[in-house]
Amino acid sequence: RRGKSHSIRPSSVTANWITYSQQEIELIIEELAKKGYTQSQIGIVLRDQFGIPLVKPIIGKKVSKVLEEKNLLPKIPEDLFNLIRRAVNLRRHLDEHPKDKTSLRGLIFTESKIRRLTKYYKRIGKIAKDWEYDPNTAKLLVAGSS
Repeated sequence: RRGKSHSIRPSSVTANWITYSQQEIELIIEELAKKGYTQSQIGIVLRDQFGIPLVKPIIGKKVSKVLEEKNLLPKIPEDLFNLIRRAVNLRRHLDEHPKDKTSLRGLIFTESKIRRLTKYYKRIGKIAKDWEYDPNTAKLLVAGSS
């Protein structure tokens, strides 16, 4: 009814066309992370440029685990950082257009997602227990990463 034109994961977990060893793949991941690529961008580059559809079945670890072992994992998880970036952009937009109630509603929803995700990451130990989301410091955080 709604079509099938969406991304589909590979049907088999073995990709017999891959000529890279586990160490080479880990080295590629490390180099891309040092260049400033995020975890999702690394996965896309591996898929599109190196022909590696999924990392975990080949090397037995996720990209985040490889980055964690090499101490290249960012302090704030990627999904939380992207939500913070969106909230900062919405706040900037609302400073220019204060009567935009639709964007204000979006900001409220985005910041509540940030709070929920923060609570989860504190519970599992991915971020510090005393870390708090503050819109003013978030601006500096996003500006510092660009």
